Amino acid sequence: MRYTHLGRTGLQVSRLFLGTMNFGPKTSEDDSHAIMDAASEAGINLFDTANVYGWQKGEGITEQIIGRWFAKGGGRRERTVIATKLYGTMGDSPNDTFLSALNIRRACEGSLRRLQTDYIDLYQMHHVDRNTPWEEIWQAMETLVAQGKIIYVGSSNFAGWHLAQAQETANRRHFLGLVSEQSLYNLLQRTIELEVIPTCQSYGLGLIPWSPLQAGLLAGILRKEREGRSADDSTQERLERHRDQIERYEKLCDELGHHPADVGLAWLLAQPAVTAPIIGPRTLDQLAASLRCLDITLDEDALARLDEIFPGPGGPAPEAYAW
Repeated sequence: MRYTHLGRTGLQVSRLFLGTMNFGPKTSEDDSHAIMDAASEAGINLFDTANVYGWQKGEGITEQIIGRWFAKGGGRRERTVIATKLYGTMGDSPNDTFLSALNIRRACEGSLRRLQTDYIDLYQMHHVDRNTPWEEIWQAMETLVAQGKIIYVGSSNFAGWHLAQAQETANRRHFLGLVSEQSLYNLLQRTIELEVIPTCQSYGLGLIPWSPLQAGLLAGILRKEREGRSADDSTQERLERHRDQIERYEKLCDELGHHPADVGLAWLLAQPAVTAPIIGPRTLDQLAASLRCLDITLDEDALARLDEIFPGPGGPAPEAYAW
């Protein structure tokens, strides 16, 4: 396993981030525990979850599964940098959602209880809350840091100007502020190259791509199609919109001698702003397959050909669309 710093912090994290969204809804608790054990043994120390995962309001099923894994002991908690999120609805009260100081406090206490831990390493805002002032958000986060309940704060699904607004407010308060941003980023979805990535680089935020294989489109979907395995309707619809690109992509992967999923992850690892893409295995086999990308180095020619197939927005704003 290779490691890097999380943004400008001194925290060392693995180049792959274990996503746990499937734990509970698609992967049994026993299998989830086996995947976490295997990931930890492989050197993955960064685990991502959210209080809403499990998709039963207020239950935090996925956090509970992770908490029971921690409770097994054996250094599981100590080896893990646990990242969870708040924002989504966890109850029937109007204050059980979003980023008010009240919900930040309640949501953190709930996650600590379900995770069976005294502290959260990386506490992430799952989405921007345009109706809560940054002074309120940072005051609440500063209190949690002072109480030892969280160590770092991250964001997810923020625009570039949201990141700048958050960080400038934190700077005025002499607070560390954000250390990472989770964004949708893959070969097919490169919009964040316009403003989010330049902002992350400017402020020293680690970039954590979610959906690195675009819901399976970059994971060898045409190979599966030829084998008679069908995708769900929404994935099939997206495939038809991008079939020409995916055909060229899988042909290139064949030439390179690597599985499409491995190339998609390796491309992200080659991007200088990326800390670690989130992998979300449902099975041990999928976890083992994801680890292969760490052994792939894409040369300049391969990277250029990928850019031809999946052209980005043209660089950062405003040069991408102006002189």
